[in-house]
Amino acid sequence: MPHGASVLDIGCGDGKLASQIREQRPDLRICGIDVLIRPPVPLPVAQFDGFRVPVRDGGVDVALMVDVLHHTEDPLILLKEASRVARQAVVIKDHVADRRAAHILLRIMDWVGNAPHGVALPYNYLSRRQWTEAFREAGLHPQVWRGRLDLYPRPFSLLLDRDMHFVACLRAA
Repeated sequence: MPHGASVLDIGCGDGKLASQIREQRPDLRICGIDVLIRPPVPLPVAQFDGFRVPVRDGGVDVALMVDVLHHTEDPLILLKEASRVARQAVVIKDHVADRRAAHILLRIMDWVGNAPHGVALPYNYLSRRQWTEAFREAGLHPQVWRGRLDLYPRPFSLLLDRDMHFVACLRAA
């Protein structure tokens, strides 16, 4: 993220990730929005309806969505909103489900991590082809796509990392 950037964490939840980013990058101005705010949140947060981001066009430098889009009924709606409000980039961390086994594992992981918090679980995982099409429809072009994120220690990584996670930095096409 560019030095001094304004960052909107869409779907910030409890704000822990944004807080960790802010600790590493105190130059960033980070605020968040979520449909389900989980206090205490260590950053400014506003509630929103999950469809319309309450920010003017080009109102932030970077829109950030970490494990958010698969919680929506239609990821394209929120992807287009992120594209609308971000001047410089849209950064996404989410899941890829190109195999049936990936859908099953992601459902289990999602349920374990989110059901206790009342987070919506539509289990809307996209394939790489569907992500590519969604980015195109939202007017975004991937500048960076990184899979295989090594999020889990061995031996869990053998089952849970594989090709099911990605980070992408996108810019207006």
